[in-house]
Amino acid sequence: MAVVHDFTGANLAGARFRNVDLSGAVMRGVYASTLELDGAFDRLTVNEVDVMPLVEAELDRRYPERPKMRPQTAAQHREAWEILERLWWQTGERARRLPPARLHERVDGEWSFIETLRHLVFATDAWINRALLGEPFPFHPLGLPHEEMPPAHGVPNDPAARPSLDEILAVRADRTATVRGVLDGLTDERLTEMTEPVPEPGYPPSTSYPVRRCLSAVITEEWQHRLFAERDLDALQRPQR
Repeated sequence: MAVVHDFTGANLAGARFRNVDLSGAVMRGVYASTLELDGAFDRLTVNEVDVMPLVEAELDRRYPERPKMRPQTAAQHREAWEILERLWWQTGERARRLPPARLHERVDGEWSFIETLRHLVFATDAWINRALLGEPFPFHPLGLPHEEMPPAHGVPNDPAARPSLDEILAVRADRTATVRGVLDGLTDERLTEMTEPVPEPGYPPSTSYPVRRCLSAVITEEWQHRLFAERDLDALQRPQR
């Protein structure tokens, strides 16, 4: 049974919650001059109004390519990936204008630019090379799992690694080419199918997954982490005081 935490009367001003599950959390009679939420929400009710449809509509307005990241057909998946490759190329060129050491800097505790690229290598290895293509241990040693992930068999995890931008981009190029090849051969029928379970233990767990789920995981990761990277590059490019 889940433990229920009661914060009645508590002063949580300035509190930071990171990588926490707030499902079912209820706040009553709360006050905040400012409140920042960043995460995944199915339903978010503010003063009895579900604001998620408004948030989704505003994000789609800000980022015209965002609706393309919810593909339904094989052709739409290919289009989404073409967009992502183009956007990431632009972001990579922007990163090259910074001194190499700054690409290893974290902004507000978030992953550095290099760490972000390392994580996307891991995501492709997990959901495309392993879950979809059936390779039991496809993980590149420079891949970086999510921080809250417990140790998994056959998954290297070296947070201290500091590859150069060119080094990690070379690995990225190999992984993006793999995804492109998968999508080139994708059919609408294949999208409705399930993967064959990988016999060996590892991550993701050895079970069958919807093909659509595997592709969606990578597309979503690529989209979201590029936005995070652009946000942090903005901060890194500001004059240092």
